[in-house]
Amino acid sequence: MNYALITGASKGMGKSMALILASRNYNLLLTARSEKDLQELKHTISDLYGVKAEYLVADLSVPGAAGQIKQWYTAGAYNISILINNAGYGLWGKFEELNIGEQLNMLYVNNTALIELTYLLLPDLKKHTSSFILNVASTAAYQAVPTLALYAASKAFVLSFTRALRYELKGTGISVSCLSPGPVDTGFSERAGMAALSHLTEKFNMLPGKVAETAIDGMFKGKAEIIPGLLNRITAAANRILPKSFIENTAGRLYRQK
Repeated sequence: MNYALITGASKGMGKSMALILASRNYNLLLTARSEKDLQELKHTISDLYGVKAEYLVADLSVPGAAGQIKQWYTAGAYNISILINNAGYGLWGKFEELNIGEQLNMLYVNNTALIELTYLLLPDLKKHTSSFILNVASTAAYQAVPTLALYAASKAFVLSFTRALRYELKGTGISVSCLSPGPVDTGFSERAGMAALSHLTEKFNMLPGKVAETAIDGMFKGKAEIIPGLLNRITAAANRILPKSFIENTAGRLYRQK
């Protein structure tokens, strides 16, 4: 009996991806920080789709959380064929003005925890003739973004790591994909402290269900990079062609603080 393990699964895109996989008859292992939200999602999945859903409350900003997840699913003898590294967040502001501890905490969740969990799960994923890893980055991975400097850099890391790992795992049966959405209506702006730019982000927001559907379809098709939305794909392509200084100046004006 195969399971999909999803981090950051209690809300937004993680929740939407869990529901889509449940509708396709996958059993779920869900992790996030909120037990109340995880409980509700577990019951929803069981009631709607009749598949199994188990959860573990885990804070991936705490060192050792990835090992805790490994111990949990090993003890339960869960057979994992899909890993979705969805947990992550951003902080808005100038690098020198943001708290350095909070910035390092963000990097731990966005990068270190993702690396640890992927490393720990690889032996289990290799047991299958076909398995999948989906890492969640952002369209910010394709450019430097002033006032989101470390967030954009952390997502560029996720994209680069995903592509390199994908190459290394050729022939193993593990397909590795990177999801790079633009703005999604998930509460990201509030968590990042970007309430002052809500008028901007809301204009371009995509619904998490639509993004999740594109993500899951792309993962199963074995795509290297999945960018939901035509405008986001055009923007990512333009970032590869246009001068970096032009892109940075545009992003700097777009996301500047008053």
